[in-house]
Amino acid sequence: MSRLKLFFIFLIINFSALGIGSWLMDNGPRSAWYQSLNKAPWTPPGWVFGAAWTCIMIAFSIYLSYVFYKNTSKKLQVVFALQIVLNVIWNYLFFNQHLVLLGLITIIGLTAVVFYFFFKYKTTPKAINYLLLPYMIWLLIATSLNAYVLINN
Repeated sequence: MSRLKLFFIFLIINFSALGIGSWLMDNGPRSAWYQSLNKAPWTPPGWVFGAAWTCIMIAFSIYLSYVFYKNTSKKLQVVFALQIVLNVIWNYLFFNQHLVLLGLITIIGLTAVVFYFFFKYKTTPKAINYLLLPYMIWLLIATSLNAYVLINN
C-alpha cells in the first residue's frame, strides 16, 4: 500500500477517534462541572484545543504513514490501537465521569505510549520522526492540566 493511501487511512482513523472522544465527553468543557473547576493558570482558551488536535492528528497521520509503510508488525498495531483507546477513553473518564485521578493515570499512559512511538519506531527520512513532537508536547501540557485539576479541586 502506498504512503499516501496509508496517510488517508490514518487521517480517517485518527479523526474518527477524536470524534468519538468528543462525543463521549458529552458537554465537556462547557459543562457546569468543568466551568466550576479551579483550572491551571496556563490553561489555554477553548479554541486552542481544536486547533492543536487538528494539527497534531495531521502530523501524527503523516508519521504513521511512514512507520506503517515499512513495518506492519503485530506489536506496532497493538501500540497504535492502545494509543487510540487511551486517547478516546480519557475524554469519557475526565469530562463525562469526572474521574480525574483515573483520567490522569490514563493520560500518563497515553503520553508514555506516544513517547514509546518516538523512541522505538524511527522513520526515514529522520525528520518525519519530529512530527511526533507536537503530540508529545501537547500531552505533557494536558497531563499537567489534568494533574492541576486533581491537586487543586
